[in-house]
Amino acid sequence: MTSLRTLGSSDLSVFPLSLGGNVFGWTADQDQSFAVLDAYTHGGGNFVDTADLYSAWSEGNSGGESEAIIGKWLAARGNRDDVVVATKVGAHPGYKGLAPTNIKAAVEESLRRLGTDYIDLYYTHFDDPSVPVEEIVTALDQLVRDGKVRALGASNISPERLQESLDFADREGLAKYAVLQPHYNLVSRGTYEGALQETASRAGLAAVPYFALASGFLTGKYRPGQSVNSQRAEGAGEHLETERGRKVLAALDKVAQETGAEIATVALAWLAARPTVAAPIASARTVEQLPALLAVADLELTDAQVSELTAASA
Repeated sequence: MTSLRTLGSSDLSVFPLSLGGNVFGWTADQDQSFAVLDAYTHGGGNFVDTADLYSAWSEGNSGGESEAIIGKWLAARGNRDDVVVATKVGAHPGYKGLAPTNIKAAVEESLRRLGTDYIDLYYTHFDDPSVPVEEIVTALDQLVRDGKVRALGASNISPERLQESLDFADREGLAKYAVLQPHYNLVSRGTYEGALQETASRAGLAAVPYFALASGFLTGKYRPGQSVNSQRAEGAGEHLETERGRKVLAALDKVAQETGAEIATVALAWLAARPTVAAPIASARTVEQLPALLAVADLELTDAQVSELTAASA
C-alpha cells in the first residue's frame, strides 16, 4: 500500500499525486469526469484539486463547473470523508480578489457546489496585493474557526507576501498557510526554486506543484514533426523549440528506459523527489491517461537519475 504524505503542518494525509480537476466540465464531460475520479480513487488516490474559477474560460461556462461535478460525484459515491478536496478562492469572475467580504461569499458558493459543509484545503488562487495580508489571513482564519475549512494554502504568491502572511499569523495566533501551490516542473523551475522554495522550506510548508507535466509536454507525446490534437498543444509544443526542452526529453527517454516507467511517471517522480514537494498535481481527461500518473507512487528514482534530469533541465 502506498504511504500517504502529510501536508506541512496540517493534519491532511494525501496520496503522492493530486488529481487536477481543471478538465472537469471543460475537456471532460460529467460521465468522463466521474470515470476518471473513480479510477483515481480505485488506484489509491485521495487528493483532488479544483478551483471556483474552473472552467470559466471555456465558452458557455461561468466558473464553478469543476466543483459542481466533483460535488455530484462525492454525493453519488458517498465517499466525502475519504477524499481530500482542495479548492481555491479569488479568481472566479463573480468573486475576484481577496477582500474579506469576497472570501466569505465565495467559500459559501464553493461549499454549495461541492455539496459539503467543509473544504479540506482552501487556497488563495492568486495573491491580491491591494488587500493587506492581515485582512486576508484574518478572514481565512475565521473560516477555519467556523469549521468550513480544515487547512490553508497559497498559490501564485511572492516570497515576501508569503513570509508576511506567515509572520502575522504566528504573531496573532491565527491559522496559517500549510501548503504552497507553485508553478513547477522540469522545464519551469525558475518560478519556484530560489526565494519562494526557501521560504516554504523554512516555514515547513508542503509544495503541491501545478502544471507538473508542463501542459502535457512532459508526457513525451510532443515530438518534432508530430502534431497532437489537444486544447493545450500550442503551449506544450513551445518547449520543443528550446534546447532545454529537447535535452529534458532526451534525459526522460533515457531514465524511462532504465526504469521501465512511462515518461510522464518519470517527470512526476523527479518532481516528487524535490525538496518540499509532497504531491505534484496532474490532470487526466480519460481513464487511459491515469495509470502513468498513479505510478509515481511506486517509482523511486536513483540519485544519479535525479541528478541527470536536474542537469538536463538546468
